[in-house]
Amino acid sequence: MFRRILLAYDGSDASTTAADLAIDLARRYGARLTVVSVARPPEFGDEVETEAVIENSRAYHETLLDAVRTRVKASGIDATFMVEVGHPTEQIIAAAERAETDLIVLGHRGKTLFQRLRLGSVSKQVVQYADCPVLVVR
Repeated sequence: MFRRILLAYDGSDASTTAADLAIDLARRYGARLTVVSVARPPEFGDEVETEAVIENSRAYHETLLDAVRTRVKASGIDATFMVEVGHPTEQIIAAAERAETDLIVLGHRGKTLFQRLRLGSVSKQVVQYADCPVLVVR
């Protein structure tokens, strides 16, 4: 049923639970797994500052992916890992389109109602704009 699964991973408890589910689904269906973590660029700053912040953020997200890499490798699943820079919703959807994903799996951040209304929710936006099914894990 699923040939390509994309996991959006940010190191949160919800995304760790989502990783467990995505690995299990990939194993069950013999699917290829793409794991993406998104580093957000700073809202302001000069060019030199911005580049330094992005590089530090990239390094941090690569470290986040190490935990998932270990679990995926142990499961024997064919997987690709990437760190993208930009708005999480846009980068998750773009990565899913590039990988021709059949399913996106991501965690729900558990923001308060006020935070969701004010800031929006990445999971809600991915559900709204993705061209494939999205599984949100709580």
